[in-house]
Amino acid sequence: MGEFMNTKTVTGHIAATAAALLLTAGVANAADLFDRATPYSMKDAPVERERPKCGANVALTTDYVFRGVSQTDEGPAIQGGFDCDYRMFYAGVWASNLDFGGDGAGNDIANIEIDVYGGIKHKFGPVEADLGVIYYAYPQAEDAGAELDYVEFKFGLSGNLTDKIGLGGTLFYSPDYTGETGETLTYEGTVSVALGTYGRFSPSFTALIGYVDFFDNDALSYAYWNAGVEVGFAEKFTLDLRYWDTDSDGEAIFGDIAEERFVATVSASF
Repeated sequence: MGEFMNTKTVTGHIAATAAALLLTAGVANAADLFDRATPYSMKDAPVERERPKCGANVALTTDYVFRGVSQTDEGPAIQGGFDCDYRMFYAGVWASNLDFGGDGAGNDIANIEIDVYGGIKHKFGPVEADLGVIYYAYPQAEDAGAELDYVEFKFGLSGNLTDKIGLGGTLFYSPDYTGETGETLTYEGTVSVALGTYGRFSPSFTALIGYVDFFDNDALSYAYWNAGVEVGFAEKFTLDLRYWDTDSDGEAIFGDIAEERFVATVSASF
């Protein structure tokens, strides 16, 4: 999404990292799965069939940051999405405005992102596995021949460490990352700590550390991290206050859009 990614064996990376994730799997932030319907025969009274559970979300943020890099040139963004889950399956779409600058001819490189995703989630004892795919699209982008659209495959594990602490880990593999920068493997680890409930407010501490590994140009590889507090209130709303940073050579690769920053986001789900 904005960041630009020596050929290595992908299978080795995934196998080693998946094993580590199995040892450190943590809290899930996924939607609940449906209970299976009870079978019935023709002589039984009709029962209500289970249906997909769907929801919408909307957010306003001071800066759209993806993997440590601002996607809006440090400006605000309006975002929203719609998703559904049915038993172990889920699918959805999400969008945000962007600011990737201009192409030198008076045209914006990209001003909107639309993500389409789907996958399956299933619990194995205390651990939930998530296997999915995400397609990142930049409609009408002026990309000068370097295609910005790309696809990623996702594998994640998560579960509760205690009733208040959770850990998680996810791998994202792209055969050709944005800007046609080649194969990438992104590693992410997360931790969350519930801080209790105070009236209608439910704060929690959350943090993430990640690394984007560019197989075809290791000079582009970089680490990123964030830490902050999420405060849920009035059941449907969340205020997120978060610090972001990376170890990227910002001046050489991203300019100043990968430097440390503080981001505030308010979101609602319906």
